[in-house]
Amino acid sequence: MSKICQISGKKANNGYRVSHSHIRTKNRQNVNLHLKKIWSEKKQKWIRLKISTRIIKSLYKIKL
Repeated sequence: MSKICQISGKKANNGYRVSHSHIRTKNRQNVNLHLKKIWSEKKQKWIRLKISTRIIKSLYKIKL
């Protein structure tokens, strides 16, 4: 399974890890993903989704 949010489509970010002597090495910042079960009103069953924590916070905010 890929490390992509199934709702927002958020992917990993490329950046640098900078040492004290300012030597830069490439670094990959992955998305904070979780497997969650969400109730689907349309299908009337639980759906397992791999979603980011920001989307989980948004779903709680709109009470899904």
